[in-house]
Amino acid sequence: MQIIYVDDPADERLSDFRAVSDPDLARTRGLFIAEGRLVVRRLLTESAFVPRAVLVTPSAMKAVEDVLPSRPGVPVYIVPKGVMDNVAGFNIHRGCLATGERPPRADWRACVQQARRVVVLERVGDADNVGGIFRSAAAFGADAVLTGPACADPLYRKAIRTSMGAALTLPFADVDPWPAALTMLKAEGWAVAAFTPAADAMPLRDFASATRPSRVAIVLGHEGEGLTDEALAACEFRVRIPIHASVDSLNVATAAAIALYELGQDI
Repeated sequence: MQIIYVDDPADERLSDFRAVSDPDLARTRGLFIAEGRLVVRRLLTESAFVPRAVLVTPSAMKAVEDVLPSRPGVPVYIVPKGVMDNVAGFNIHRGCLATGERPPRADWRACVQQARRVVVLERVGDADNVGGIFRSAAAFGADAVLTGPACADPLYRKAIRTSMGAALTLPFADVDPWPAALTMLKAEGWAVAAFTPAADAMPLRDFASATRPSRVAIVLGHEGEGLTDEALAACEFRVRIPIHASVDSLNVATAAAIALYELGQDI
């Protein structure tokens, strides 16, 4: 292991970690930031992504030192907490950060080629919601997540953190063309379901029963406005989660979790 002790926040070797609070800078450098001890462990042990460096405080080092030998070429910088706060620009990192290399853009068709259940997102712009959806997708056996227009970056640090590292282990890809890709999935035999609170949509449990054992793509939209008319029209099914009449809709990440649970009863 390359263990390097640093006590100067201006040290150039820590420059990539200054992108923590600036997602555009991280992307420009071809990086993503993994934040927190569990997430960093997953990057080092479970992810296909290439880690570039680890930054830890002495106390956090104890939480990851057992997995560091699995990545012997990755430098590990040990710094006092004050130095980490200064470099990162905030103090909720739990003393453990890592940088990873952004992969080339994935082909969404290859991403779903062997899949049976996928989540497709349109205009889900909140990073916490995207991260929550990845976490549920991993928990309930989805095979991939496809992101359409105006979605938050799955490799933004908040999305990675909220996903508990699932964004580093679950395949995902941007979808293009949109919404024609939904029609393409239908043509390949997928049951493509637009999730909507509309009263005339099929109840989720009925949809789940009707489509087993089909390949299923659940399509979820904007936190406030839902799916666009074009996306709705491109889907074969319109599906709703029955809720109390006094509530107009569910948070999109909550809806994804319920849908994936119901569809994953055969896992």
